[in-house]
Amino acid sequence: VQQIQDAIINIPAPEQLTPFAQARGQLPRPVEGDAMNRFGATYSDGNLHRQGIVLSAVEGSPVRAVHPGRVVFSDWLRGSGLLVVVDHGEGYMSLYANNGSLIKRNGDWVNRGEALATAGSNGGMEESGIYFEIRHNGQAEDPASWWQP
Repeated sequence: VQQIQDAIINIPAPEQLTPFAQARGQLPRPVEGDAMNRFGATYSDGNLHRQGIVLSAVEGSPVRAVHPGRVVFSDWLRGSGLLVVVDHGEGYMSLYANNGSLIKRNGDWVNRGEALATAGSNGGMEESGIYFEIRHNGQAEDPASWWQP
């Protein structure tokens, strides 16, 4: 009975089962913080373009899933620090990089608003925060167009 109750807790609520593609303009930010760059902004002497947005965050604050899905990567990755990748289905993924610590592991199912990690300055960032991307079929999309106004 306990195993059944534990499994039911992890089932997303019906309002969270909206397909990711239909959630444009309705997603929460993964952290409470200001954007420190724009999507597409150049860095590294202008040789590279941001495929996501860096968000400031208080070190240790929760980094939350923006939509239900399954964690497909949760580990350290060179250039990204501690990284969590959530698969939302239909080719959509959200990436949360430069975390201070990881909470969720590979294979974990997560609901919208559930803590995945904690914010930090891991991965080479000078200030505490996270790097956030949304990808569809491997192509980066501007996260700001997905967030609630």
